[in-house]
Amino acid sequence: MNRYHLAAALAGAVWFGAGPALAVEQPHTEAALGLLEQAKHEILISDSSHTHGGHAGEATRLIDEAIAEVHKAIQYRDEHPQ
Repeated sequence: MNRYHLAAALAGAVWFGAGPALAVEQPHTEAALGLLEQAKHEILISDSSHTHGGHAGEATRLIDEAIAEVHKAIQYRDEHPQ
C-alpha cells in the first residue's frame, strides 16, 4: 500500500468517524480514492507554471467532485453493509 492509499484509508476513517473495526472493507473503492488524490496532486504539480489555460483548474475541480462522490459511496456502504 503506497502512502496515497494509506492516507486515503485513514482520511476515510476520520472523515466518517468510524474506526477500521466498524468500517466495511472496500479495497477497490479506497484504492480509487487514493488514485483520485494522486491524480489531483499530479495535475497541481504539472500546472505549477499555469500553462494549461485554466483546464488544470477545471480538472482538479472535477476530481474534487469525484472524491466527494467516492466518500459518499464509502459512507453509504458502511451504513448499509450486505
